Amino acid sequence: MKQICVVGVGYVGLVTAACFADLGNRVTALDVNEQRVENLKKGIMPIYEPGLDELVKRNVNGGRITFTTSYKEALKDAEYAFIAVGTPSDADGAADLQYVAAAATSIAKEMTAPLIIINKSTVPIGTGDWVADIVKGAQPRQIEFAVVSCPEFLREGSAIGDFMNPHRTVIGSLDKDAANKVAHLHLPLRAPIVITDLRTAEMIKYASNAFLATKISFMNELADLCEMVGADVKEVAAGMGYDARIGRHFLDAGLGWGGSCFPKDVEALAFMAKEKGLNPRILNDVMEVNYDRRTVAVAHVEKMVGGSLKGKTIGLLGLAFKPNTDDMRDAPSIDISEGLIKAGAKVRAYDPVAMEVARPILPAVEMFDEPYKMAKDCDALMVVTEWNEFKQLDLEKVKGLLKSPVIYDGRNIYDPKLMKEMGFTYRAIGRS
Repeated sequence: MKQICVVGVGYVGLVTAACFADLGNRVTALDVNEQRVENLKKGIMPIYEPGLDELVKRNVNGGRITFTTSYKEALKDAEYAFIAVGTPSDADGAADLQYVAAAATSIAKEMTAPLIIINKSTVPIGTGDWVADIVKGAQPRQIEFAVVSCPEFLREGSAIGDFMNPHRTVIGSLDKDAANKVAHLHLPLRAPIVITDLRTAEMIKYASNAFLATKISFMNELADLCEMVGADVKEVAAGMGYDARIGRHFLDAGLGWGGSCFPKDVEALAFMAKEKGLNPRILNDVMEVNYDRRTVAVAHVEKMVGGSLKGKTIGLLGLAFKPNTDDMRDAPSIDISEGLIKAGAKVRAYDPVAMEVARPILPAVEMFDEPYKMAKDCDALMVVTEWNEFKQLDLEKVKGLLKSPVIYDGRNIYDPKLMKEMGFTYRAIGRS
């Protein structure tokens, strides 16, 4: 049993803490948000993630995980301290490292024994060295420590499975002994372990996310061409995916990516390139193509309802940026809603889990607790998030509820031939 401290109980921190506890370690999870910590002590999760509620409660009951706001308490007897705080984009697109700096400073002031400090947050290249300097400068007395980069590769909605069954674990450090100890901590996961230097490990994280975002943007651009030449982008993706050099994942055309990782990581990587005097043309185009999808979607719906959205009521099926999460960060639904409203439409929406998070973000959008109620008297529906629930809707019932049978399928979840046979005015993405 290892003694672990995890700083930050957001998506990455809470999943990391709960999973390490489930592997038999003693974990203290720390957050400076007192209300969040108090809620966790009562079993109230700050996020929606399938299986997380049960995982946390099981390990709390087993005495393997506790929650605190005290660095002194969290670091007592700790051998490892994971920094898993947010690194949002600032106005220039650079990663904002104020929370990393605060965590490193507090760790330095309260540590009482040798410690391995592990950056789990996504941070710019060189941050590991910077954290080491912060800790060294903030220590009241010199205590041995090492800084290791161990970037996360968790997908919201399947984060627990990703942690427990990773494709690989990346570890970067200038301290070989510390790197080996962190590797040993991950051995129960039985995944390939890549050990490299700090800066290379930090770059692996950014490069991975930027490449996946590029695949999505490429398929979205290709989808427009498929529509023009009469090809089906879903079949194109399936055919491409059989090539082992390409793979099937992240080839789904749609409304583009959102969430907490791809937008800020691609932007941060482009910012780093510009700072070094480079011209990140591909990264810039990847971002431009992605955000264009939202504007294009509004324009398509406008055309489908007769050329004007003024006075029309448009219903959104889904608000979260992807299914199995309530995360609204950079969700396509935000730009789409604002675009529809700006064009004069009334917007209503239904999402299985994200509506409470979405209400303060989209105050002008009317929320419904059931999809059929939301659809009643709408001039058109837009599929924005591909929740499984929407794939099983009674479409005949939906058709009867709509003022006009118009559906814009932003996630390609329905069969165009079937929709046409049912009498819908239907448009998908990249499917002629």
